[in-house]
Amino acid sequence: MDNSSLISAIDSHQHFWQYEPVKHSWIDEEMAVIRKDFLPSDLEPLLIQNGVEGCVAVQADQTEKETDFLLHLAKENNFIKGVVGWVDLRANNIEERLQHYSLNEKVRGFRHVLQGEDPSFMLQPSFLKGISALKDFNFTYDILIFPKHLDAALQLVNQFPNQPFVIDHIAKPFIKAGLIDEWAIGMKELAKRPNVSCKISGIVTEADYKNWKAADFIPYLDTVVEAFGVKRIMYGSDWPVCQVAATYSQVIGMVKEYFSTFSSDDQALFFRENAIRFYHL
Repeated sequence: MDNSSLISAIDSHQHFWQYEPVKHSWIDEEMAVIRKDFLPSDLEPLLIQNGVEGCVAVQADQTEKETDFLLHLAKENNFIKGVVGWVDLRANNIEERLQHYSLNEKVRGFRHVLQGEDPSFMLQPSFLKGISALKDFNFTYDILIFPKHLDAALQLVNQFPNQPFVIDHIAKPFIKAGLIDEWAIGMKELAKRPNVSCKISGIVTEADYKNWKAADFIPYLDTVVEAFGVKRIMYGSDWPVCQVAATYSQVIGMVKEYFSTFSSDDQALFFRENAIRFYHL
């Protein structure tokens, strides 16, 4: 893709890892193509090629070691503008851990792989206590869920109207099966909360890996854009996970095509400004 045709972008959601079969056991046989290391030297050429000036690296493993690994990469690579790390929000010393990470300017927020937990996980008192501590340090929170978690997520965000939240991967609707109605109801409810944003990311891997087409995503994109508006949505590639179903250029090309009829101001919000504002980049 000609990078000159795209408003300069920030990729709000991508990952790095040094592949370990046990740690990355979620990478199943169907996803075998990403059973290898993915590091900044692999991503940077793709960003340059596609007119993307920087990115936000997001945790994929539930350890502080992972957070520190991402921070090391961010220190060495200036195009990594921020890190969404992991910390145990349920820990008794959570304020101490958040204080520790607040000393590193690249830490913008935190995430837990809630999609792998029961919906009740995010409503337990110890987890809520951790969420309540984030605001004191100006940290954001990424909500990674499946549609079955939408009700619990709504209960979560209702308790923290001043905490900035962002829904990852439009809450992973079942695009391959064409299911939309219940997901759309839940997303519209979440969008009524002005402190909740949404990443348009990770959608190609919810479709048919081998046979998706751009039209498959339009009803889902329409729902999210209408619900959240252009000021609370942001572009994310979900690289390298996206490579199971699409190249980096295909991912950004698809959303570029979708937003091509929007004003240049609105495109700038989606591709760049909203991520900068949300994550204080």
